[in-house]
Amino acid sequence: MGIDQTGHVTSMVDKSNEKDYFPRGQESPLLSIRVEGQYESPNSATFNESDKTITLHFSESHTDAVIRFKEKKSHITFELLSLEPSEKTELVLWGPFPTIIRETIGESVGVVRDLDFAIGIQALNLKTLGGYPTNEDDSEPSYNIFSTSSYVDVQDSIKILYRGQTARASEFGSIIQAYCRNRNEDRVIPVWKHERYFVPAFEDGGVTGSKIALFGSPADLALSILGKIEIEENLPHPVIDGEWGKISQGATAAYLIVDFGEENLDDALNLVRKAGLRYLYHGSPFTNWGHFDLREELFPENWESLKKCVEKAEKMGIRIGVHTLSNFITTNDPYVTPIPDPRLARVGESKLVKDIDETSTEIDIESPGFFNQMENNNLHAAIIGDELIRYNRVSENPPWKLLQCQRGAFATQASSHEAGSTIGKLMDHAYKTFLTDNSLSEEMAKRIADLFNQTGLRQISFDGLEGNWSTGMGQYGRQRFVKFWYDHLNPELQGKVITDASNPGHFFWHMFTRMNWGEPWYAGFRESQTQLRLLNQDFFYRNLMPAMLGWFRMSPETSMEDIEWLLARAAGFDAGFCLVTSPAIVDKNGHGEEILKAIKDWEILRMNTAFNDTQKRLMKDINREFHLEKLTENSWQWIPVHANLNNEHKRSEKQPGEPAGTVFSFTNPYGEQPLQYTIKLVTDTPSVMVSNISLELDQFKTIILQTALKPGEILQYKGGDHAIHYDSSWNIIRKIPAVNLLAGPGDHEILFNGTFTGNGEATVRIEFRVIGKAEIVEIKDNEQ
Repeated sequence: MGIDQTGHVTSMVDKSNEKDYFPRGQESPLLSIRVEGQYESPNSATFNESDKTITLHFSESHTDAVIRFKEKKSHITFELLSLEPSEKTELVLWGPFPTIIRETIGESVGVVRDLDFAIGIQALNLKTLGGYPTNEDDSEPSYNIFSTSSYVDVQDSIKILYRGQTARASEFGSIIQAYCRNRNEDRVIPVWKHERYFVPAFEDGGVTGSKIALFGSPADLALSILGKIEIEENLPHPVIDGEWGKISQGATAAYLIVDFGEENLDDALNLVRKAGLRYLYHGSPFTNWGHFDLREELFPENWESLKKCVEKAEKMGIRIGVHTLSNFITTNDPYVTPIPDPRLARVGESKLVKDIDETSTEIDIESPGFFNQMENNNLHAAIIGDELIRYNRVSENPPWKLLQCQRGAFATQASSHEAGSTIGKLMDHAYKTFLTDNSLSEEMAKRIADLFNQTGLRQISFDGLEGNWSTGMGQYGRQRFVKFWYDHLNPELQGKVITDASNPGHFFWHMFTRMNWGEPWYAGFRESQTQLRLLNQDFFYRNLMPAMLGWFRMSPETSMEDIEWLLARAAGFDAGFCLVTSPAIVDKNGHGEEILKAIKDWEILRMNTAFNDTQKRLMKDINREFHLEKLTENSWQWIPVHANLNNEHKRSEKQPGEPAGTVFSFTNPYGEQPLQYTIKLVTDTPSVMVSNISLELDQFKTIILQTALKPGEILQYKGGDHAIHYDSSWNIIRKIPAVNLLAGPGDHEILFNGTFTGNGEATVRIEFRVIGKAEIVEIKDNEQ
């Protein structure tokens, strides 16, 4: 790395082949400063080889910055030792450092790669933030671009969702960057849909001590270099069963989410065991957030009950985790009621203009500026002393009043208050929760650590980390919350808990095992956030992270085909997933036990890396299906399936003599075989039925299926001499004789017909499938 006499970077050379990755014509100060909103680059630099320092001189502001550098085997570090004068400097910016690399931009980890080489930046302490100070509250922007992806083989050009900008694409290639803010003064800035938000001064030494690492390496060694930097620079370095989490196959371990407690723990553990998994997760164990007391009906002895569950699971080789909403505080928590904690996050404050008694419903205040911001104002709550109030609105003109006030809100005590008393506008969230200032963030993080230390929990998801924007410090506030939790874990747990979140971040890369996005609540099993899940796989690849597919929900109606669709995606991307289910759901689903067995078989193969690259590439395509059949203890048949889905025959009025059926097209890419089909009646009218179901292939051969489907019921044929009539939860009602329809290779037409009875709209949904040539997939005897 070359640095000239003006303190600017001039080259970044791969020493193995003398290729310079620094783009011509670009300026790149080693360090810039911002004074009164204006960025200033150094004019000159003084090098001192004896003490390994570079002094940058900024003539306009008459500022000198002393930087110590250390050349190590895997990287270089730069640390800001002093800045004189420092008071007027608002922030320092490392770089941006430009490169000609454009192929793979790891925006969160801060590493850019082409096929041959990688260049990266790492922030080496919490206050040094990866990225650029685009937002004054230090929240990280996300942005979309359209690009060709070499990893997600779904379509030629896809939208890439970039989360953060520690590395960022540019017209000449890419840039990598970091910065550190001076927080020595109070500020009023925009925060989280508030134009005016009071952010108090925070003492962390200011910009002095900001430190980064830079490295260049062969592209395939970038991940191992990051591991060396973690160890060398005393960064978090989590392990799973003794192996660094970023390279451990265990980092992508799938898990079940079950609403268990002491009484039904055995049933939940039995599901995990049958699915061949190691992790059981509770999605909603708490009666409050803040103190994290557990639901009494599930855990009668609170944390002690959960500890018993953890210990029992451990004896079966199963680890337990819980879901949190980080620093969200429910209104029933002791931090809120009956005496509110003064550290609940505040948008800002004003003063009472007049005395009020405990019954006053109009409150006169000096200034409305923090109270009349209504866009992100979900609880309309304010705090005066030990009382919480809720107000409907603020008067439109002076004298400024809070109107229609509810006194003693959230079971606090209404009381009188004197003129001149401070009234604070509380920050809240759309989940109808309060949030924390810096001090309370630390206390809550420590309380979550105490929960883990006392119970032995081994998995956590820090959902809702954006709640820590309430500190006014953006990604710095989020990072401090998780690091405080991490630092307060007992030694036997620290770095050994599976950790993920829905908020990425540069420093989080070191603390989190993985990220995990994708929720099951918004559409069908295959449709809910599918494109987001695919974009996430590209994010994981770009950022050298273990892959996850997110949450899926199993219901009594979930089909085996849907489950294998998920399991094939997991195998293709080598990504973990979680399945929300329950013993009752598995019992109701007629294929419940088969589903658990399928999960076990597919996960054995995935976790033992048994699938080859060609098979993985095919399984990344969401439009392809695959089926697994076990042959021996260590071998399976992997069978490609071609499916034609989303065919619908709707009930409609026809003219006399007009054909009532619906014609569907289907292509068989494989050899001649019986056509498989799944037929389901969908209607909101219980009295509707469909009978006399017929299928005609290529205007030649017709079969009639002698059964009648009620709403939600299913008729499925997968070969042989009979079809199976199921109820809506895949429980067998009857088997009926069925003659197969032989479909040769190529295109076909299928005419569907049926007789509807009963009044009401109805749709019959039909799926067609054929199977391809099976391949044998095996594992070694010692790998299961």
